[in-house]
Amino acid sequence: MTLPTREEAWQLLTEWTQSESLRHHALAVEAGMRSYARLYGEDEELWGITGLVHDLDYERHPDMNAPDGHPRTELALFQKLGWPEELIDAVAGHAKHTNVPRTTLLAKALYAVDELTGLITAVALVRPSKNIADVKVKSVRKKWRDKSFAAGVHRGDIEEGCADLDVDLSEHIGRVLEAMKGIAADLSLDGRLAKQG
Repeated sequence: MTLPTREEAWQLLTEWTQSESLRHHALAVEAGMRSYARLYGEDEELWGITGLVHDLDYERHPDMNAPDGHPRTELALFQKLGWPEELIDAVAGHAKHTNVPRTTLLAKALYAVDELTGLITAVALVRPSKNIADVKVKSVRKKWRDKSFAAGVHRGDIEEGCADLDVDLSEHIGRVLEAMKGIAADLSLDGRLAKQG
């Protein structure tokens, strides 16, 4: 089982995913996963690439109930490409409907990071500056309580992910937020959208 290079993984992602927002999501999850890999002393490339490709087939196969729906198509592709079982297992486990248990630290981290990046992005985009540098943990916690805000974000999944990792929610938000701030330009969350306004 061979891990692709970051470049190979990115190339595959851009072939499968045209949506800029989905590409930004993949980059945000990658950043959060790399941060957790460093925290736990794990393989940063494996964790980062897992985060990068976790939704590879979502744009083409969004119907999760279909036999080829997300993430079944990408799992078959990763298997065919001979990618590491740990990556495949984590990607399978991030989708609750597959009923694949999250037993590894990698799988637990992916599940915890995935949904949170969407909420953080939404919080950044409602700020007048549209700059993630202006987002604080307390801003995210405030919007967390407003269930109508970013209603598609499954807060229960994030809480479950935090419990699996045995990490405090505010600490988790802070870690992922800082990771995303580190790639603000790649996410278009560096204030440029306010200037285009």
